[in-house]
Amino acid sequence: MDFNTIFISSRSVTIELVNDDIFETTAYSIFLNDQLYLENQTKNVFSIFNLSPNTEYKIEIKNNNSSLHKNFVTKDEYVTLNVKKFGAKGDGITLDTNAIQACILSCPNNGRVFFPKGNYYTGPIFLKSNITIELDKDAKLLGDINREHYPVLPGVVYTTDEQDEYNLGSWEGNPLDCFASIITGINVENVSIIGQGVIDGNAQNSDWWVDVRTKRIAWRPRGVFLNHCKNITLQGVTVMNTPSWNLHPYFSEDLKFLDLKLINPKNSPNTDGCDPESCKNVDIIGVYFSVGDDCIAIKSGKIYMGRKHKKPSENFNIRNCSMNFGHGAIVLGSEMSGGIKNIDVCRCLFNQTDRGLRIKTRRGRGKDAIIDGITFENIKMSDVLTPLVINMFYYCDPDGHTEYVYSKDKLPVDDRTPYLGNFVFKNIECSNVNVAAGTFYGLPEQPIKHIEINNVTFHYAQSPKEGIPAMMDGLDPMKGKGLIFNYVNDVKLVNVKFDGLKDKEIETFCVDNIN
Repeated sequence: MDFNTIFISSRSVTIELVNDDIFETTAYSIFLNDQLYLENQTKNVFSIFNLSPNTEYKIEIKNNNSSLHKNFVTKDEYVTLNVKKFGAKGDGITLDTNAIQACILSCPNNGRVFFPKGNYYTGPIFLKSNITIELDKDAKLLGDINREHYPVLPGVVYTTDEQDEYNLGSWEGNPLDCFASIITGINVENVSIIGQGVIDGNAQNSDWWVDVRTKRIAWRPRGVFLNHCKNITLQGVTVMNTPSWNLHPYFSEDLKFLDLKLINPKNSPNTDGCDPESCKNVDIIGVYFSVGDDCIAIKSGKIYMGRKHKKPSENFNIRNCSMNFGHGAIVLGSEMSGGIKNIDVCRCLFNQTDRGLRIKTRRGRGKDAIIDGITFENIKMSDVLTPLVINMFYYCDPDGHTEYVYSKDKLPVDDRTPYLGNFVFKNIECSNVNVAAGTFYGLPEQPIKHIEINNVTFHYAQSPKEGIPAMMDGLDPMKGKGLIFNYVNDVKLVNVKFDGLKDKEIETFCVDNIN
């Protein structure tokens, strides 16, 4: 048994066990300075809070077979500012926005803003660089339900010389006016948001989930919005009941999302868990998702932002996560005109999601819409309708049902044509497959380059449910299907098994090479 210390703040630490287990392992106990801290733990990732700054600690992990200990030292901290000292009531009724914001703006470099026990009814609060914000385990930020109290972030503001644009607001891949989020970071760096408390958007008690396709003043806020930020960590907290996406990192880099819970009702609209957009160097580790839309959706702009900035989402590590009840467990696209590359996903659980590993794009996303270097490994899926989906005919948005998008004719390759490169699916077990094991639809003029499926088992439901595996025009409902490949240059299958399949294992159409 081994473990790594993957994050240390002045008041906390996050540990990840090193093993081959997926999200959870056999029970173990945690000792801190030789005192029992927690017992009967099973998660591969855990955090310890309420530590003292600049202090050395000994951590020991024991199970029935072994014991291992290591030392670590917490970081320095200059000062702690308590939000209640600035007038925040924390009674769940008084609007505490101004008091909280005053506390944050007053916090010096290397200081900590602390939320003790209480329900802090608040509108959006804005982050400041070089600070730590900590929510006590009985502290909750409770979102204001009146949208007229929310500042608006303009989508586009032209620079003084009118030669460029300053982009603040974003909605579904476009620079559009949106409300500021409960936690909003604009051009900040070196911020940690830690603790065992809750960021509750309170959307269930407002009208955020009503008439969601209509813009009212501005587009809906997220739980946490990070615009052009750097070196940001969220550790331990729960983000829930958000008006739209829980976490939206945007043109940001060096991000860590560790040991979080991201929770929304299954029927809440557009409540994705974490949607990094045009971001670089992102770790999503030990996160529990239970949401109303995609659990993770990696993006890089719809069309305009992707072509203008050519900023891909790249270098992601997604590990030891549990995805539950979303439309897709891990999704790439469809707003990905800036490209997506070097994504590693491993040791994750997918439970009752419509699709497991889902890539979606279409004609019009552009020549920079390149998805390449994608590896999914050591995954367990349960009750996922269609485990593997790659779709280059994705039909959402007003232009999605045009002939240009849905045509199965070979069209010219031009500046509008996306590209899908190398995909590896390895060491995956899927139980209760319903619709199909996997469907892969490349473009006639731009086939998917390479798909490898290695050591993957599909166990079928006894009475499979019918459904449409990919959101594309011209695709009929199906159930109990195997692997379907359309327009792929190269397919490599190694030790792929089908348990309970009553149809063809492999169907191919315009596949150049299959091994």
